[in-house]
Parts: sequence; structure tokens; C-alpha cells
Amino acid sequence: MQSPDGFSQEDRVTNMRILHFSDLHVGVENYGRTDPATGFSTRLNDFLQSLDEVVESALAQNVDLVLLAGDVYKGRDPSQTHQREFAKRLVRLSTAGIPTFIVVGNHDLPNAVSRATAVEIFPTLGVPNVYVGSSLRTYLIPTKSGPLQLLAVPWPRRSGILSREDTRGLSVEEVREEVQRRMTDYILDQCQRLDPEIPAVLSGHVTVNGATVGTERSMMLGGDHVLMAGNIARPELDYVALGHIHKHQVLRWERPLLAYSGSLQRVDFSEEGDDKGFCVVDLDTAAPQGERLSDFQFHRLDARPFVTVDVSIDPDDADPTATALKAIAAKDFAGAIVRVRLSLPAEVGPRVRDSEIRDALHSAHYIAAITRESTDSSRRTRLDPELARDMEPMQALRMYLDNRDIEPRRRERVLRGAEELVREELAGPE
Repeated sequence: MQSPDGFSQEDRVTNMRILHFSDLHVGVENYGRTDPATGFSTRLNDFLQSLDEVVESALAQNVDLVLLAGDVYKGRDPSQTHQREFAKRLVRLSTAGIPTFIVVGNHDLPNAVSRATAVEIFPTLGVPNVYVGSSLRTYLIPTKSGPLQLLAVPWPRRSGILSREDTRGLSVEEVREEVQRRMTDYILDQCQRLDPEIPAVLSGHVTVNGATVGTERSMMLGGDHVLMAGNIARPELDYVALGHIHKHQVLRWERPLLAYSGSLQRVDFSEEGDDKGFCVVDLDTAAPQGERLSDFQFHRLDARPFVTVDVSIDPDDADPTATALKAIAAKDFAGAIVRVRLSLPAEVGPRVRDSEIRDALHSAHYIAAITRESTDSSRRTRLDPELARDMEPMQALRMYLDNRDIEPRRRERVLRGAEELVREELAGPE
């Protein structure tokens, strides 16, 4: 492996190996169906299969630490099944003597300060070799290759950083800026306290300035606190392992290297073109402080593909269905979650035979939508009625937004508001 700054695998002294992944989101079941063999959603199977690959790789490579940089579950109240399936994988690592460190993400946090996080059960039960970073501090983790200093930066609880008195008279934006300032100060203080003789890694579930953020923002709960890359790329650190943004990316190749591992599976069509996987880093414990990173690799996973088929139909097209079928045949969508977007004049619409389009997509894992967007000035997007009939309200809304040119922040606000309304409706009158 040769990276932009000259790292290579030749003549390396590899003493400590860390597997870094994030944003597992067990519980995401969009675009799935029931698997008769397991009774699970096929999408739950996708996410668990990816986690299995992470565990198998950790065992095969005999890593020193598995680092999960936040968001184990989709929501703050995971089902018993989701907790069981995650714990089964965690126990395999624990039994093999491989420690796992979990940074608390925004999806792991309860909606009340007094409630436990979704991952707090593991230290409570005393599960060996499992550590949870629920507060911004440095943890000393024992590994088979020696101790590791792990500076955890979990998703911030505003109440844990600012008192009511601190926020009096401040706007929402001013409160966010104050939280960011104090987080930065805490990180600086912790870095200055690090033992220079022991390897040190920062792992944060945060948004870092300069990161490429797609429309996966719809998965995020609440506003982001943005930290400056220069403020967390401290010279005392050997690696910065980030989570929260689903797109894998390296923000900085200079030491310390800053990387988002990205999520293991695609959540929606905004991640259609993203590679999915996890990172593996090697630290040379004999090297000086801040200079220990000897190798970095991104391991791609064969995540469930999302495929979009865009079809533009002319007003004088004699057989618009044939045109759509030709565009579909040009795509590789076997086993994929697929959507077809037809752009056509309103008068052509009645000549499109949706049943033939659905038949042509028989090898897809799931047909997310067949939409028709009118090229007339009175633009409208319509879902195929047969597909829409079985959709949950939130799934239908996501598909509608996916097929509209909606600004990401507005999309996030719409989805968050809709989720609250659906939650209230399901809860019924108190």
C-alpha cells in the first residue's frame, strides 16, 4: 500500500493494529422485506452480515483493538432483537481477547439526561474487553501489544457541557458555538496530559470542518457541532478515528492522519456511489509521539448496491415503455435496491406500461420506486401506485424527497418533523 504521504508496507515494524469502523446503525430496515429463513428484515441481515465481516477480519488479522466510532443502532431505543444480535458479535471479539471500544454517538443517546445510553448495558454487565466512551476524556485501554491512550469525543450532550446559566440569553447558534469552543478546549487539555511514551488515538463522533457531507444528514438527530480539523489534529496524537459522516474520507494525510471510516452499508440513495468498509491502522509503539502511524488501509465491503435508472422520454417517442426497458437493461441491478425515474411529457405517461417495467426489474432485491416526473412547466412527481400501496409513511416521504431536488438541510428538517408526527400518532392520546 502506498499512500499520498509515502507510507508503505515495506520494512515496517508493526506493533499495534487497530480496526476502525463506525455508524453501524443496526435497525435500519428501509427497502427491505422479511427473510423467511430468519424472520428478520433482509436489510437487517445486510447490516449484520457487514458486521460479521468486520469481526471475521479482526479475528483473522489478530488486531489489538476494534474501535467503533459511534452509532451502534439506528435509534436510541433498540429492540431486544437488535441488542441481542449486536451483542452476539461483540462476544466473539471479547472471547478472543480483542478489546472493543465504543464511542457514544448521537443515535445512542437517550432523549433525557437521566436515561441510560443504548450501549451502557455492556459495562453495566461487566462484559470483559468492552469499553464505552460516554464522556470526553482519555481512557487507558490494555491490549496484547501494550496500553493505548484513547481520547474519546462522544456526541456532546449540551447539558453536560453548559449549565442553564451559561446559556441564558444566548441564541441557538451562540449556544452551539460555545459548545464547540468548550469541546475544543477539553480536547486540547486532554492532549496536553497524554503520556508521550504510550500510543494515543482520538476517536470522535463529530462533524469536522472540511468533511464531505451528503444527504445522509437525514439520519442525523439535531444540529451538528462542527470542530476544526486543525484543533483535533494535535501533534500528540498518532491517529484520529472519526464517525458520524457516512462517507469514507481521509481529511488529512499528514500525521496525525484524520479519517472517517464511513458506514458499513448504504442507508439510502444519497450514498449510491459511496464505497463502504472499515479502516485498519498499524502503530509502531517504538516510534516517537505523534510519529507512530506506520500503515493505513481502507477495506471495502460488498455492501448492498443502490442503483438509479434515469430515463428521458421524448414527446414523439412511439414506444416509451421500450425506451425505459432499454435503459433498464443497460444497468447491473441484480440484488440491488433500484429506482426508476421517468422524465416525460404528461401526454406520454398513459403509454408507459409500469407492469412491464416491474417485470424487467425482477432480479432486483427491492424496487424502491418507479416515478414519473413531468417535463411540463407544472412539474409533478408521481410514485407507481402499486409500489406506493405497501410503503410505510416515512418510506414514501423519503422516496418523494429522494426524487426531488431538495437542499440537504431542508430535507433533514422535513424528515425530522415528519418522524415526530408519526411517533406522536403511533403513541396515541396520553
